[in-house]
Amino acid sequence: MEKIAVIGSYVADIMARTPHIPALGETVKGSFFRIGAGGKGFNQAIAAAKSGNIPLFVTKIGDDHFGAMALQMLQENGIDPADSIVDPAEDTGIALISVDEQSGQNEIIVVPGASGTFTKKDTAKIAACLAGFSYLLVQLEINIEATLDLVEQAKEMCIKTILNPAPVQEIPDSLYKGLFLISPNEVEAQQLSGLPYRSDADCTPIAEFFFSKGVQNVVITLGKRGAYLNTGKDEYFIDNYKVPVVDTTGAGDAFNGGLLSGLSKGMDLVNAFNYANVVANLSITKTGTSNAMPNKQDIDRFLLEHAIVL
Repeated sequence: MEKIAVIGSYVADIMARTPHIPALGETVKGSFFRIGAGGKGFNQAIAAAKSGNIPLFVTKIGDDHFGAMALQMLQENGIDPADSIVDPAEDTGIALISVDEQSGQNEIIVVPGASGTFTKKDTAKIAACLAGFSYLLVQLEINIEATLDLVEQAKEMCIKTILNPAPVQEIPDSLYKGLFLISPNEVEAQQLSGLPYRSDADCTPIAEFFFSKGVQNVVITLGKRGAYLNTGKDEYFIDNYKVPVVDTTGAGDAFNGGLLSGLSKGMDLVNAFNYANVVANLSITKTGTSNAMPNKQDIDRFLLEHAIVL
């Protein structure tokens, strides 16, 4: 298997299920509450680990209860907790999540905490560990300066870098240039490109925008519609499977972690794209984020039941 790394955030997910997402100024009585381990980087690393390949994962946390939860969860999933950075001067990040129990849709507020305080010293230490790695997956939930620094160093080492541009924000052209792949959802793709997404046909000009910036491959996750891949030569759409939708929180993270895992197993990009879609579909059948990521046995069973050959 190829060596893979995920650098990104850890936040404690504070989640409540409600009859509907509250309107501005509205108080809604919830039906369920849970505190769990989350954050885009963390979720994606867990998704990759549970689907068959343990990544190097580095995040930054505080020396507090939520940070201890992160280290325990990493260890339970076979990821070395010693690679994470503990900063006693910072609080561990949190995410406040409301889930509509009728539709499974969600609304999220993220406070990055320690994950937003990576320093040059931190990124230099991380980059020194990346020699010999094939793929690096990053997001925009840590401070942008650190992401820019890590991606630039990964490019110099010829590591194929995947950017999941979430939470969406303005991105300098230097970050796009040379990316192996970018994987926004449809909302992020619209905001970054300035182009509308109204139908499948709109994915092509959005992909061309990213190609013009120097990105090699484009994936757009489309929520209920499925997902889209453009390699610069060919385009692919894949539909979701008919699964019971319990909680869509973390589906995008499941997709990205699954994509990374598929590539690390030696799959070509099209097969890894299909594999990622399976991982994402399975993740929404359970409540939560990292704990909802499917394991390899679940994935293999689903592939067999649906006669999916990768």
